Amino acid sequence: MRSDIGGDVALALDGVSKHYSLSLQKEASDLKSMLLHLPRFLSNARRPFVALDNVSLRVRRGESLGIVGPNGSGKSTTLRIMAGITPPTSGKLTANGRVVGLLELGSGFHPQITGRENALLNAVLLGLTLAEAREVLPDIVEFSELGQFIDQPMRMYSSGMFFRLGFSVAVHVQPEILLIDEVLAVGDAQFQEKCMNHIHGLRSRGVTLVLVTHDMLSVPKFCDRAVLLEQGRITDEGTPQQVVHGYLARVEALLALRVEEQQQLKVAQAVAP
Repeated sequence: MRSDIGGDVALALDGVSKHYSLSLQKEASDLKSMLLHLPRFLSNARRPFVALDNVSLRVRRGESLGIVGPNGSGKSTTLRIMAGITPPTSGKLTANGRVVGLLELGSGFHPQITGRENALLNAVLLGLTLAEAREVLPDIVEFSELGQFIDQPMRMYSSGMFFRLGFSVAVHVQPEILLIDEVLAVGDAQFQEKCMNHIHGLRSRGVTLVLVTHDMLSVPKFCDRAVLLEQGRITDEGTPQQVVHGYLARVEALLALRVEEQQQLKVAQAVAP
């Protein structure tokens, strides 16, 4: 659910959970083998997976929030719910402002039409009128630096070219809330720096930013506050430096424990008769 909220809050998650039913790998690959293993097939057909578990979070207007955590912790699911792409199983999302997401590289582009046509189409889909999209299109094309490729079908594009156009469209459709999921790791160093400078410019103009990343150096660089997600729950919240330091300390402690367990196992195997 999405609706307007008052005050200084741009985004709010209230008791949001997201559950998935995962298909298990079956021995049954055809109808005959499925029937031979029917009881097991039925009992193991689905299992629940909790991606988010009763998460409540506020993002203030103009704030830059970093979300960190291990793989599978629910970071990308959180952004997809914030973007309105994925509905929560329970709880509520409320948003105040135009939400633009850089989440899945190239997911909004059609491979059979040109980059220019895709840019125009996506600008409209993200909330601009056709006249506004046509007005801003030259800026999108210029920022993307795609040159003659802008008029080629996007099936010819590399992942870096997808990123260039996707980022350029996202930041030129007047976002009030910008969601970014790891995509700054794509593309050449020079264009990445250009994108980072543009994000700093958006921040200075009061655009709200939510950034999901595994790059711990970028969190203090871009964010005012950070949260740590683990197993679908917020387990830490504070300044970017505090959250990153605490997260890295926990990762190091876990790695040290695993090394110790492996050493103990080797010792036990060596002395075993």
